[in-house]
Amino acid sequence: MMKAALRMALASSLLLAASGCTTVQRDPNTPVSHALPPAKNSPMAQRIQEHLARHPGQDAVHPLANGRDALVGRAVLAELATHSIDLQYYLYHADEVGALFTDALLKAADRGVRVRMLIDDIDLGGRDEAILALDAHPNIEIRLFNPLRRGLPRGLQLAFGVGTTTRRMHNKSFTVDGLATVLGGRNIGNEYFEADPALAFVDLDVMAIGPVVAEAEKAFDLYWNSRFAVPVTQVLGRSAPQDHPRILREVLYRELEKPEIRSYVDALHHSQLADSLRTGGTRWYWGKAQLVVDDPEKVVDQERSGHLLLKTQLKEVFDDLKKDLLIVSPYFVPGREGVEFLAGLVQRGVRVRIITNSLASNDVAIVHAGYARYRKALLRAGVELYEMNRNLPPGREGEGRSLTGSSRASLHAKTFLLDRHLAFVGSLNLDPRSLYENTEIGLLFDSPELGRDMANSLEANLQVKTFHVVLVRDDDGSERLEWRGIENGRPVVYDHDPHSSLWLRIGVNLLRILPIESQL
Repeated sequence: MMKAALRMALASSLLLAASGCTTVQRDPNTPVSHALPPAKNSPMAQRIQEHLARHPGQDAVHPLANGRDALVGRAVLAELATHSIDLQYYLYHADEVGALFTDALLKAADRGVRVRMLIDDIDLGGRDEAILALDAHPNIEIRLFNPLRRGLPRGLQLAFGVGTTTRRMHNKSFTVDGLATVLGGRNIGNEYFEADPALAFVDLDVMAIGPVVAEAEKAFDLYWNSRFAVPVTQVLGRSAPQDHPRILREVLYRELEKPEIRSYVDALHHSQLADSLRTGGTRWYWGKAQLVVDDPEKVVDQERSGHLLLKTQLKEVFDDLKKDLLIVSPYFVPGREGVEFLAGLVQRGVRVRIITNSLASNDVAIVHAGYARYRKALLRAGVELYEMNRNLPPGREGEGRSLTGSSRASLHAKTFLLDRHLAFVGSLNLDPRSLYENTEIGLLFDSPELGRDMANSLEANLQVKTFHVVLVRDDDGSERLEWRGIENGRPVVYDHDPHSSLWLRIGVNLLRILPIESQL
């Protein structure tokens, strides 16, 4: 049996080498489609048009800081949709939230709403039949971004395909009727919406209305019609059997009838945001928004699409910084170039504060290894570092704790606040993978009111939800790190990564030796 397994692995490796580790190619005759014109006569359209008429030429955003509201925002928009839903996600889990989300899309499609789903293929192993069944609905079309080859081990394709199969679409967007869009850091899965008993991601999305929605639709079309977006029927070479859509609905029905899901759904239905979206009473921040997005060609040719890269678009706003920069990045690997850039900002008189995951709160330890090697250099340069405390203090429902009681917090929000008025919210981590490998999307929003409220919230959380990392110089000239925070209402100081085991710290130090920073 061992010999057979080895022969199979060798055969797979040879096939991968022979194929050049390429992903599935799209049929050049694949139909092109575009966003539909914005709805005009629906109740949602009328309410949004009334808001926009009072603020001509402006955009508006509503922050979705807690998981329940983030799911409610998407679910209610799907409920109110009359003709189109376009969604683009990196991860779409086959869990309770995935079932709720799929059910909402099916109900919209049953009403005649056109649903276009663009999903990265990284998370879809073993789920071909369910995807085909959903795609079989006459009003739903699914395309997979940079799809892996079926019949070959996914792990081997990723291992042998560095620079091809490892380059993924990390974008997250959800746009309804050409009227409203949701952008931010959340994928579709329990841990992003406070429904995971083991892990609660602290994340951030924004719901936006106004002219920027047309930019979001244009960006979606760019990806949808790109050569990397392959219809699922082309990827698999077949359509779903006739009975698969019925079986999918039966599976969803059984899933949604589970007691734990019913209690979660009840909490969603009683959400204040749900009522305000349906009645038009949502609080909006008004200002000017700009969508920033990578060209999908980034996954194969950065030089060709260099001027269209998100990081190039963001460089201009960073160059205009005057006083204050607050960065929230769960996976933060600045590299030497990033350390030099941030040090230059400090030398110009800009206060630079970074909030990222601690070793204990980071769900990807190898990324923490990439970050840890730069901590002392950043602190020497005058950058202030704060790391997430995985053990959040008791708080209001929706602040990093799941409905099932999880208290293990992990930072997942990706946001920057520049000079307390210009905010970025999106999918971009400040690490090599986001900057150079994967595609990303985000929203820049200029609003002193939102900037003030975000800054106040972030600064309040620094006091109770993070550790301030400090560089201490001893009398003999040696340097060491201290983590200073508040736990159970009392000041605490750690001389090693808080709430981490000795073996985890040893493992991360060993990982720092590996030359893999470009893939982090």
